[in-house]
Amino acid sequence: MPMTTPRQEVCRSTAEAIRRAAPGLASMKAVLGFDGFVDEIIAVVDKRHGPDSFEPVESIAAMARKILGAAGESSNYELVVKQRKLGGNGPIMANALASLGLDVTYIGNLGYPDVHLAFRDFAARAKVITIAEPGHTDALEFADGKLMLGKTQTLADVNWETLVERVGKRQLIDLMAGATLIGTVNWTMLPRLGEVWDRLLEEVFPALPEGHRTLYVDLADPEKRTREDLRGALATVSRFQEHIDVILGMNLKEAAQVAEVLNLPDRADREATIEEDAAAIRRALSLHCVVIHPRKSAAAAIEGESVRFPGPFVQNPLISTGAGDHFNSGFCLARVLGFGLEQSLCAGVAASGYYVRTAHSPTAVELAGFIDELPPPEG
Repeated sequence: MPMTTPRQEVCRSTAEAIRRAAPGLASMKAVLGFDGFVDEIIAVVDKRHGPDSFEPVESIAAMARKILGAAGESSNYELVVKQRKLGGNGPIMANALASLGLDVTYIGNLGYPDVHLAFRDFAARAKVITIAEPGHTDALEFADGKLMLGKTQTLADVNWETLVERVGKRQLIDLMAGATLIGTVNWTMLPRLGEVWDRLLEEVFPALPEGHRTLYVDLADPEKRTREDLRGALATVSRFQEHIDVILGMNLKEAAQVAEVLNLPDRADREATIEEDAAAIRRALSLHCVVIHPRKSAAAAIEGESVRFPGPFVQNPLISTGAGDHFNSGFCLARVLGFGLEQSLCAGVAASGYYVRTAHSPTAVELAGFIDELPPPEG
């Protein structure tokens, strides 16, 4: 009989723990916000062979060459919509948590006064409080990543005044008081989220009763925000730690941007040093936990511990948009259940790996089954 590897042992214990927890997940409350997008998942045509047959542009690099070649001239690109679905970091993560079995309340711009059709299935799975019209994203997918083209004017309606008017401060306090997990994501795309954070810190979090809660924060690709904006946002995230255990989650690019703003050492190979970077960012911001999740592995750090775990990376995913949000759902589920750090990473990479292979969010039982046979990373 072949020996069990350390990775297989982590998978075994994680799958067993998820199965034990599954019957009680409906009693765990999560409150997330505040963005909302309608996403169109799009392939860019390279060569068309017939009405129903074409070759897509395979990579971002190939697309860049096409665009560069059009400089000074004109060029036409055919876009094929493969899927139209709910989008935004918050709705995707919240939908994934609801699929896992948690009692989820989502607050965001999902259509107003009525929920947009793209969110109807989500609204049937979770409690939703919609406050404004959604944004719209054209997600150009390639084998090596995606280009997210956003129409974001309505996101300015996500502000404290709108929340108080359409949710109510008392209801915000009550919802967060009963939550085990609170999530606030997509700071980059929400121009007034910083104001919301300030008011939550001033008027909501101090009013919460004693109890163990976790706050998950995902900045979401802050490249377009200024260094000063990002530095201020990170300072605010640190302030939340005075009231609640904070997890800051980032992909590889986001981690590099945060490290640069914090004046942490530059790295020749950021992916090779994600464990060290997670620990360094956590220390710099005095947070409970920092997690970094590139495509092939993930690493996380808490006080006195940092670990790395290889994921089930697949070369040709069925879908990639939303992979990071599904990682967030699995990782947060494990953390609020009290799993160890390595088990939490296992749950995160597995939730993402399941999603990119199937294009749907796993239930807790499906996630545990996938972890039982978690594939090694391809390539």
